[in-house]
Formats: sequence, structure tokens, C-alpha cells
Amino acid sequence: MKFYNREKELETLRLAEELSGSESQMTVLTGRRRIGKTKLLLRFSEGKPTVYLFVSRKSQNILCQQFAEIASASLDVPIGQYIRFADLLEHLLRISIQRPFTLIIDEFQEFENIDRSIIGDIQRVWDLNKDRSRVNLLLSGSVYSMMHRIFEDEKQPLFSRASYIIRLQPFRTDVLKQILRDNNPDYTAEDLLALYSFTGGVAWYVELLMKAKATTFEKMTDYIFSEDSFFISEGKNLLIEEFGRDYNIYFSILECVARGVNTRGELETAVGKSELGGYLAKLISDYGLISPLRPIFSKPSTKITRYYIADNMLTFWFRFIYKYMNYIEAGSIDLLKQVFLRDYSTFSGQMLERFFRQQAKESGEYTTIGNFWDRRGEHETDIILANDLNKTLIIGEIKRQAKNFELAKLQDNADYFLNIYPEYKSYKLDLVSLDMRNM
Repeated sequence: MKFYNREKELETLRLAEELSGSESQMTVLTGRRRIGKTKLLLRFSEGKPTVYLFVSRKSQNILCQQFAEIASASLDVPIGQYIRFADLLEHLLRISIQRPFTLIIDEFQEFENIDRSIIGDIQRVWDLNKDRSRVNLLLSGSVYSMMHRIFEDEKQPLFSRASYIIRLQPFRTDVLKQILRDNNPDYTAEDLLALYSFTGGVAWYVELLMKAKATTFEKMTDYIFSEDSFFISEGKNLLIEEFGRDYNIYFSILECVARGVNTRGELETAVGKSELGGYLAKLISDYGLISPLRPIFSKPSTKITRYYIADNMLTFWFRFIYKYMNYIEAGSIDLLKQVFLRDYSTFSGQMLERFFRQQAKESGEYTTIGNFWDRRGEHETDIILANDLNKTLIIGEIKRQAKNFELAKLQDNADYFLNIYPEYKSYKLDLVSLDMRNM
């Protein structure tokens, strides 16, 4: 698959490279696994003097031997032997005084698993040498919790050392449309919704489907629900390392959230654990996996908070793969596919709401985006878009099919909302119905 998008990230990398001509710059690139971090860095460094180092779980001594050989071959200079990474880094920084280059260290967080002292040693070497050296240092990592702590916890050695921190996001909805158009000019809204629902715009998943010619809903479904499917084990592959020995509790929470058990009280009952506050806080702040959803304009302290999995693929995986793992273990993939097809309409309807809210956010046209529900769940509105500058308000209902739209119900919900927030009665109001034709 050709390289798509990432113009903003490439511009930041180019700026860091330019500044590194005067003194070394450190740029951190984070993002969930499969998002395309390595591909972006290699694309940026193509044709430039570059040393690419991948940190695998080996002893520091063995890693240094391998890294020295790679650096020597990449820069065409003798490096020598090292047993400590900090000493090797110092040597590379000194080389850059006369020969500026880009140094990429991929899966940087693995240094902590090898020897936690390495991070402190890197900080010391960097502080002593960055001003007179000329390395464009690019550090990439996939374990969100560890990268967040290493570079954004003020108690850690590398806190505030990075000039730039790039958080690589999934492809935008318009990029997904472009990719699908390039691979299937006759794609339908159902195909686009499926691609969005299954991948959430994560580059590697999109590329897998496009390479397999799975460009329609039917072909994507056949590809995903096959015995050798990459998607079957993906959730465990992504998250077990993140969660460690508590993964069973976290997996139980995520499975419940994926099937609609989304308030704290409901979750504590379903999981059978009375105090989930700490786990929920970590899932939000440390792991970035779930997000709290509150009625638009409500206070952060409101008790009618719902939780949702922020990642589309993981929402799908916990809803249809993890929940039915016994089907997979019994070799009943076809039965699992039948369950998926039975429940897809409801699942994709929820994803359609997410699609339109994301699309609205990407447009940059609104000051506030959200939805609304009351404590009893009797007045629920799928999407509300406000622009405080031009005093406009859009209140909408989202359905897969236009025939299911109920104008009277939408009007009733809008009236209820405006009674709660009368300050918006002066805004120009537009009631809209959004369906798959509007994608």
C-alpha cells in the first residue's frame, strides 16, 4: 500500500532535523502498535544519513555489539566495542559533531525491561553532549504506559528532554475514503463503515485488508473471520504486555464496556469487584484505552458518566472475539461469524455515531462536539454540534437507514435539551438526520 497522509508529522520531523544542524534534537514518537510509527520514520529518513536501531529484549552487552556493527555499517566509520549503551551513544554524538545524521531508536521503552539504569545513563550523556553535537535523535515506542511515564513523568530522567512529542493518530475519515477509493472505486457506504469499524484507521490493519483485496464488507468479514486471521489474536498480542499480571481484570472491564456495560456501577457488578476506580483511572490515564463520555456541557464531576473503548479495533475485538473465545478454541469460526453477522447492525450503528462525531471534529467547524442523555436515559440525542462564534447549534439523530428517523422524537429531545440549557435558545437551531448516505 502506498504511503498516505502524515504531512503534519513529516513537517515536525523536518523542523527537528533542521534545528539539529545547530545542536542535537530529541523527538519522541508515540502511538499504539500498528499505527505506522516505524514506516513514518523510515519514510522521513529515506536517502539521508541514518542509523536505525531496534531495541529487542537481549542483554545490554549483546545489544551494544549489534548496535555498534549497524552504526559502523550505516555511517561507514569504525565504532569499536561497547558493553554499555550510554557509552555507545556518547561515541555517536561525538561523530555527529563533524558528520550530522539521524539516529532512530525504535521500541525505546524496552530499555527499561533490559536495565532500568540505561534511561538515567542516556539522560546524563544527552545533557553533557547535546549542545555541541548534531544528531537528529528520533525515539519511538509502542507501549503507551511506559513511553508516557519515561518522557512525561516529571520524576523520570528524560522528562522535558524531548523538543517534540508526536502522538501518531489513526488515519482521518477522509484518508480512509481515499484509500478505499484507490483500491475499490465502486465502494459503498457499507464498505466504508466496515473499514472504519474494523480498523479505526490504524495503518497496519488497513494495509492488511487492502493487500488481501478485502475492500468490501463481505470480503473484510471473510478475511477477519478465517482460521489463520491476524485479527483473532491481536487483542491479546497488543495488551497482555501492557497490563502484566492484572490483565484478567482489565480484559474483563474492556469486554464489558465493549458490549455496552458502561457505567462504573454496572461495571463493578458485572466484573464482580467492588472498587474499580483505580483500574478505570489507569485505563484512561496510563493506557489511553478508554475514555469517559459525559453529556455535552455537563460538569466533569457528573455522576452520569459512561465509558467507551477509544480504539475501534479493540472495541470490535472485545465485542466479537474475546467474548466468544470458546468458539475459537472449539474451531467454530463459522459459528462466530454468524454471531457477528447477527449483531453487526447494532454494533455498526454505534460505530456510525462515532464516525460522524469524528468527522465533525476533523472539520474544525465546531467549538463543542458531543451527545446528550438524561439520568433516566429517556431523552438521548446522538450528536450535538455547537459553534459559539456564529451562534449555531446542530442537534441530530443518527441511523443506519433514513427510514428509521423519527422527527417528532428528535424535536422532543431538542426541546428537552434547550430547557436544560436555555442559553442556547438564542442560537440558530438546525435539526438533522444523518444516515449512511451522509458518510
